[in-house]
Amino acid sequence: MADASAYAENIKKYANGGYNQAAAEKIVGHLGIALRNRDSSVVACSDSGELDRVREKWCRGKLGLAQNQSELDGAIKSVCEQLSAEGGQKSRVTFYYLLAEHFGKLGELAG
Repeated sequence: MADASAYAENIKKYANGGYNQAAAEKIVGHLGIALRNRDSSVVACSDSGELDRVREKWCRGKLGLAQNQSELDGAIKSVCEQLSAEGGQKSRVTFYYLLAEHFGKLGELAG
């Protein structure tokens, strides 16, 4: 299984509040086997179906967010823009980390 340290530098490049290793480890653990597959280890911001899954499975499911769809979609779009320098290779771990950071959920994830 992947280790959070493999994603640390990429997360640090984009995170606003420093690096929360425990939260990153929880995200890596949550994603588990998906990180072994190249396609599922990255987020394609051009795929609306995938972004819907990020909203429903990660934001609503794992993070328990109650914000309306447009607020969640706005945050997802913002992360897509933030990671635009990565091209089509937006690390799913970094993407999920930045969403958790945006909504102030890193401490909860780490706990």
